[in-house]
Amino acid sequence: MEFKCPETEWSARDLSLSHLRVFGFAAYAHISDGKLEPRSIKCVLLGYQEGTKGYRLWDKETPRVKVIVSMNVIFNEGDFPCKSTNNDAGSSSNTEAQPGQTCVTQIEVEATNRQPEVPQPKIEPAPDTPDHEEEGTEVQRTEPETDVEAMNSKDKDKWWQVMRKEMESLKILQWDITLISSILGVLFLQSSRGKKKSGDVSMKIQRNECSKRSENVTLPAEVAGSTTDIIIVGVGVAGSALSYTLAKDGRRVHVIERDLTEPDRIVGELLQPGGYLKLIELGLEDYVNTIDAQQVYGYALYKDGKSNKVSYPLENFNSDVAGRSFHNGRFIQRMREKAASQSNVRLEQGTVTSLIEEKGIIKGVTYKTKTGQELTTYAPLTVVCDGCCSNLRRSLSKPKVIEIPSCFVGLILENCELPYKNHGHVILADPSPILLYPISSTEIRCLVDVPGQRVPSISNGEMTNYLKTVVAPQIPRELFSAFMSAIDKGNIRTMTNRSMPAAPSPTPGALLLGDSFNMQHPLTGGGMTVALSDIVIIRDLLRPLGDLNDAPALCKYLKSFYTLRKPVASTINALAGALYKVFCASPDPSGNELRQACFDYLSLGGAFTNGPIAILSGLNPHPLSLVSHFFAVAIYGVGRLLLPFPSPKRMLIGARLILDASSIIFPIMKVEGVREMLFPATMPTHYTVQDLCLS
Repeated sequence: MEFKCPETEWSARDLSLSHLRVFGFAAYAHISDGKLEPRSIKCVLLGYQEGTKGYRLWDKETPRVKVIVSMNVIFNEGDFPCKSTNNDAGSSSNTEAQPGQTCVTQIEVEATNRQPEVPQPKIEPAPDTPDHEEEGTEVQRTEPETDVEAMNSKDKDKWWQVMRKEMESLKILQWDITLISSILGVLFLQSSRGKKKSGDVSMKIQRNECSKRSENVTLPAEVAGSTTDIIIVGVGVAGSALSYTLAKDGRRVHVIERDLTEPDRIVGELLQPGGYLKLIELGLEDYVNTIDAQQVYGYALYKDGKSNKVSYPLENFNSDVAGRSFHNGRFIQRMREKAASQSNVRLEQGTVTSLIEEKGIIKGVTYKTKTGQELTTYAPLTVVCDGCCSNLRRSLSKPKVIEIPSCFVGLILENCELPYKNHGHVILADPSPILLYPISSTEIRCLVDVPGQRVPSISNGEMTNYLKTVVAPQIPRELFSAFMSAIDKGNIRTMTNRSMPAAPSPTPGALLLGDSFNMQHPLTGGGMTVALSDIVIIRDLLRPLGDLNDAPALCKYLKSFYTLRKPVASTINALAGALYKVFCASPDPSGNELRQACFDYLSLGGAFTNGPIAILSGLNPHPLSLVSHFFAVAIYGVGRLLLPFPSPKRMLIGARLILDASSIIFPIMKVEGVREMLFPATMPTHYTVQDLCLS
């Protein structure tokens, strides 16, 4: 073994010993006794708890012996609270033990001799709590878990003041420090030619804290008497995930889907790591692992015979966190099975023909069953997520033109391996990108983008000729034979790529979700991430609201949803639209320079790679970070033109490059909503949820 531990040999990686501490250290364990009480208690380190990552600590300030287990601990390595015992002198020494000396813990110490450095929290035992706890148990602290409990407690006046003060502090605009240094692309250009810079991107995954404060709500009697709480129209990825999530919270859900057979689509097959984290949050991650889904750790970019691998920044996540690629139909069927397994979900095949509206409030839907029978069903809330071809969209959103920038031609390559295993491959081809990614252990999906709304005809052989003469020469040589074989098999599929910004028209009693509400170009595979993120927001908004029949309150909550989703959804949407325009070949020299600058910028490594990939993967979809990196790419492209010796022609191309970049990103941000995207805290509905909770 050569003095190596078995775990190191088995896992082929060094073990981290950063958690080890010296016995007897002063340790401050975090407690949560309320906003008005101390946040920690001073303890002494005894050791480590078996089976967990927690520390065993002795609370020496408590009159009785108490050992607690905690993971949230701060150590003071210069402080040894224990007193050493001098057996020869027969008396105790008053000096603190130093590292390397033996420290004998004195448990029986007079309470009057203690001088705690941290004020003691005020602890009130619960009514059913015994007078004393057993040694080795974790300290049980009691405080209100929800806003309702806080307002019903005897300290409700104090809680009210604290909550109001917290709300006022939230209204102050918070600005995150972004990668401003990346804007100075010209300055780092020369040094990056000789050596790629390295760095780490600082990421912060923002999670909605409402789910931590809110528990399952007991429905009032008048609501419990109804048959359905929520109607969901459509049971694709969004519909099935939402129905399962709401049913798990105790809601009675009626799901209506026009076709319950397994879908057969050529998109919706790549889930980014950010979307997988949302699946974990919703408790649906297990069903991805039962359909031969393949883990995806990043992308490989190809341009003009050169390739570069860019990986997701997953260093701070568990080993199972990665992207997932799979057959879309298999994934949806497993999600439907998961939703149908809930006893309070009624899954029915039928076609919804119209919404039932009374006095401006949506009360339910009219639908036809698979036998042709026309029925009506009623519920306080109707969620429409019936896909890109929704016939109910016009009733719930402002009229918006659906753009069709291109079409996808889909093929399945068999009996071959990608040059970079477990990575999606993006070929910056002419005239537009080509995508390749695994969808099973033996199959690779190939999506060829064809600009415009029309594709060559498959029936008369135009498509086959186009794929063999225009596309095949740009395919990596490792996949060329499999690509040609897939063409000869003739299983060629096509679909239009739609783009539609979210333009909600808040309607009491109804909500739009998924592709029926918002679509972006599928180049980046961010659609499912946006939908799952929206579902987490809806779940957290509805949890504190027990009575869905309160239409005014429900409408205020739903208005907040449209604001709270904007930063994440708009960032992913804007990136998809901008990347597609940059990756397409251009007859203009400035457009091609921007394309080359993007390829080279992502090849720099460090923060220049991790930043954009963190946005694309949904791990850090921050709008300001997107704008920073997009213009950093543009300035980097100008630097490539001006160095080493600028010329009037190059300066002109550089100026046009900046104009091209501005003409790409600014119109997209305008459509998504600049204020909602960059400054959501200034929106009137941003604090509606908190204000309602307080009331």
